[in-house]
Amino acid sequence: MAASMDLETSPLALPFPQMPAIAGVTLRVARAGYKTWDRADLTYAELTEGTALAGVFTRNVCCSSEVELGREQVNLGRARALVVNAGNSNAFTGYRGREAVEQIMAQVAHHLDCDPSDVLVSSTGVIGVPLPKDKAKEGIAAVLEADDASWKEAALTIGTTDTFAKGVTTSAMVGGTRVTLNGIIKGSGMIAPDMATMLGYIFTDAAVDPAFLQHCLSAANEGTFNCITVDSDTSTSDTVLAFATGKAGNALISSFEDAGADAFMAALHDMCRQLAQLVVRDGEGAQKFIAVNVTGAVSDESARRVGLAVANSPLVKTAIAGGDANWGRVVMAVGKAGEPADRDRLGIAFGGVWAARNGLPLDDYDEGPVARHLEGREIDITVDLGLGDGRASVWTCDLTHGYISINADYRS
Repeated sequence: MAASMDLETSPLALPFPQMPAIAGVTLRVARAGYKTWDRADLTYAELTEGTALAGVFTRNVCCSSEVELGREQVNLGRARALVVNAGNSNAFTGYRGREAVEQIMAQVAHHLDCDPSDVLVSSTGVIGVPLPKDKAKEGIAAVLEADDASWKEAALTIGTTDTFAKGVTTSAMVGGTRVTLNGIIKGSGMIAPDMATMLGYIFTDAAVDPAFLQHCLSAANEGTFNCITVDSDTSTSDTVLAFATGKAGNALISSFEDAGADAFMAALHDMCRQLAQLVVRDGEGAQKFIAVNVTGAVSDESARRVGLAVANSPLVKTAIAGGDANWGRVVMAVGKAGEPADRDRLGIAFGGVWAARNGLPLDDYDEGPVARHLEGREIDITVDLGLGDGRASVWTCDLTHGYISINADYRS
């Protein structure tokens, strides 16, 4: 199955892993024809009865009906199915967009003999075009009769400008029972999450109380999906959902006092970090993956904001694209972040080589090793504020001509 826009695969792409089946989850894909592309664009995940649900969503006030309904559904804590439409975000489409989502929910609910509120819907793509109800209806009918799909097929089908399928699998021991977590995600542009990211879906066979699952996902989100940026734009549709089928047979996890709760939380956090970084690796036009590590801040949250100011700076990102060790641009970005910083305590390093410490360029600074570091695909920037113990890592990519080309041509 081809990438969504037949774009050249990102040089930062990672191979799709071998992902085991998750008991209680059935995947299918079909072509609804939301755009002219010759590929599947509708993903369906059927979930066993009793599946727990958690989610985080965009704070963009122009969000889609899918997001509005999803927030209500997450409060119920249960799910029987997920539908993902690719090619049309159905955002800023008024009552017509809402009707399309409710039609999908009702159609799937009738098939499963469940309540429509148990059917989650996400859509991604062009903003401002109502999701065509006729195509959605035919697409749902087709996907309900389709053969089972693989995790890679599902990951490809939810994509838009993505150039490679993104998936992660991991596991944890919970009270003597091994539980499995699989995650797929899409995202390449319009990436600067404000509580979540693009579209991401995590499935586990662990038995987890919905309230605890929500707590774990929200906590993991802060240090992962909320720490990535491609272009500083927050989507109208950003969603991350977690589904726990309970089929592994472990004792229900409902608090950190339960056996294996810490292990489950660690596995979930690791999965969210890996999924978030995969999105950055597929940043539109990206040639380099950039980690911005901030230390010495007054708090972890302050460190994150400083890191995002650096990661979102077009001047920093274009300097990295050109292999220019222009640490003055990093200083500029730190200074505009609006967070506590002292010019005379600031230190900047590239690839572990300090260019400046205590507000001054180092007399023995050798730009040669830094230049060689910037020739690579994996770039490391360290900012030491020298004020406290706060620290954070933020991930981004460089800004190239490819980003302009993709977004200038996206609607065509």
